[in-house]
Amino acid sequence: MSKSILLTLAGAAFAIASCQNKTSESSDAAKKDSTAAAPVETQKANSDYKPSFEGQTRIGGVKSNTAYEGKVLTSDLKNPWGVTTLPDGRLIITEKAGTMRIATTDGKVSAPITGIPEVNAEGQGGLLGIRVDPEFEKNRMVYWVFAEKQPGGNLTSVAKGKLSADEKKIEGATVIYRATPAFPSNLHYGGRILFDKQGDLIISTGERSDTISRPQAQQLNSSLGKVIRISKDGKPVKGNPFESKAGAKPELYSYGHRNVQGLAFHPVSGDLWEVEFGPRGGDELNRIEAGKNYGWPTITYGIEYSGKKVGDSIQVKEGMEQPVYYWDPVLSPSGITFYSSDSIPEWKNNLFIGGLSSMHIARLVIENNKVVGEERILASEGQRFRDITEGKDGALYAVTDQGRLYRIYKK
Repeated sequence: MSKSILLTLAGAAFAIASCQNKTSESSDAAKKDSTAAAPVETQKANSDYKPSFEGQTRIGGVKSNTAYEGKVLTSDLKNPWGVTTLPDGRLIITEKAGTMRIATTDGKVSAPITGIPEVNAEGQGGLLGIRVDPEFEKNRMVYWVFAEKQPGGNLTSVAKGKLSADEKKIEGATVIYRATPAFPSNLHYGGRILFDKQGDLIISTGERSDTISRPQAQQLNSSLGKVIRISKDGKPVKGNPFESKAGAKPELYSYGHRNVQGLAFHPVSGDLWEVEFGPRGGDELNRIEAGKNYGWPTITYGIEYSGKKVGDSIQVKEGMEQPVYYWDPVLSPSGITFYSSDSIPEWKNNLFIGGLSSMHIARLVIENNKVVGEERILASEGQRFRDITEGKDGALYAVTDQGRLYRIYKK
C-alpha cells in the first residue's frame, strides 16, 4: 500500500475519532449542564428518610431567562385566601373573615360583597376557595368553600349563590355540600375548589389535624382527608370510583390526604394535580387518579412537629401512591396554577405554587409527570403566598396573607 494512501487512511481515522470525541464531549457537556444546577433547597432535612426514586425531592434548580416583574397592585386586602378570574379579566377574591371583593388588574378593590353565610374564621377556618360557574356570563353563579360551625364541631362546607347585577351582594346563597363528620378542630379544612371539563366540582378537604381524626383520611365512610367530586347541586357525580362500594361515601374521588390546599388541572393532559401539607417535612405534590390512596397517615416523608416519627415511620407501602415530589423542609404549599399563556413561553405548562412559611412562589418544570426543575419566585418579598391564578392577560396574580395582590408578568 502506498505511503500516500496510508496517510490518507490515518487522517480519516483521526478525523473520525476526533469527531466521535467531540460528540462525546458535547453529550457529556449537555448532560453536565442539565444536572449542574444545585437544588434551591440548602437547609438540612428534618428526617433521614430517603426518596423512593431519583428526582422525588431536591431536584436541580432552574432560572427563568425571561425578565419578569412582580408588581404589588394593592396592599388593602384583609387576609385574602382565594382568587379566581371573572370572564372580563377582573378578579374575585375571598377574605378569610367572610367577605368577597372584586379587584381590577390595576389594583382597584371593591367594597365587601354581602349576602354570604357566616363563616367560622377561627384558626385555619374562614372563607376559603372560590370559582365562578363556567357559564357565569349567563347565570352569574359563584361557588365557594368555607368553614362552618355545626353541633359537635366544624365542617368544610361548599356553597353557591348568584352575584347581583350591581356586584354588591350574593343572592340566594345555599350550602350544597358538607364534608362530614363534624369535628371540634379549627385546623386542616383543605378548602380548594375547581370545575372540571364536565362542569362538575372538585373539592379538597383536610383530616382536621388531630391524631384522633387523622385516621379518617383512610376511611371511605368519612369525607375528611379527601378529594371530592360533586355536581353543582352538591350530589355525587355518576361514575365516581366508590359509588358502588358498600359503606363508602359516593362523592369521594381520592383519599389518604392530609390537608390539600392546592388543586389544578394540567392544561395539556387534563390530569388533576394537588399539593398538600405534610407535618414537619413531607409536603407533597401528587397527580390524582380516581380511587387511589395517597397514603396519609400510613406513609409519609415527614415527622411529627414534636420530632417523633409518624405512625410506623414508613414511606412506601403497596397499594398507596407515592408523591411525584416532596419537600423537606416544608414549602407550606397553598394555592396552585398551571401556566398556559404564550406570554412567557419558557413557563408554559409549568406549575406555580404559593408558599406560606417558605415565603416564595415555587415554579416547577414538569416533564412526563416528573419534576425536572425548581425555581423560587419573589422570594425577596417576605410574603406568605396564599393563592395564585392565571389572568386573562397571561399574567399571574397572587394574593398573600399580609393583604397584597401581585401581578407577575413579562417586563
